[in-house]
Amino acid sequence: MSQVFSEETHRNLLARIPHCTGREVTDWLRAVEEGPALFNFEEKVSWLRHEHTLAYGHAKAIVHEYDLRRAARKLI
Repeated sequence: MSQVFSEETHRNLLARIPHCTGREVTDWLRAVEEGPALFNFEEKVSWLRHEHTLAYGHAKAIVHEYDLRRAARKLI
């Protein structure tokens, strides 16, 4: 997992995703979860962009958030 943006930029991008895409962030996180088993960050971003026609920054923010939440689940 890599830090893609500053924390503030990441949160701002996530806040704009529903308005820009018409779908909630949780829907996008579910799409990543249910998508192909890709291990590389950039592969996930590329898949999400091409499968769902997302902007590069939005796809990166979604995959980064997915990785953050997945890592948090492992700690529990």
